[in-house]
Amino acid sequence: QVQLVESGGGLVQAGGSLRLSCAASGTIFSIDVMGWYRQAPGKQRELVAVSASGTNTHYVNSVKGRFTISRDNAKNTVYLQMNSLKHEDTAVYYCNAFTQGENYWGQGTQVTVSS
Repeated sequence: QVQLVESGGGLVQAGGSLRLSCAASGTIFSIDVMGWYRQAPGKQRELVAVSASGTNTHYVNSVKGRFTISRDNAKNTVYLQMNSLKHEDTAVYYCNAFTQGENYWGQGTQVTVSS
């Protein structure tokens, strides 16, 4: 089993920055993919950014140039640096990890951007 614990959410003004962290613990050999999803009220959960083993990354168009995903494989941790935040970035952000054939989710952390 793998547990994911997120941190770093909060309230920020538009144009500001936040950094989310997600640490994985448990029985881990290697994590193939780690990423971030978000779900705004009344909307479906959407992919924000993912990082595969190595340097492959993918971002949803709406965050390209503003968000950066990075990983510390030694710590089984993934980060999401969010700059130039917009009101529409307001959502619960969920960490995701795919490892050993299983998909795992964190509990979510609220990000609120005031306009």
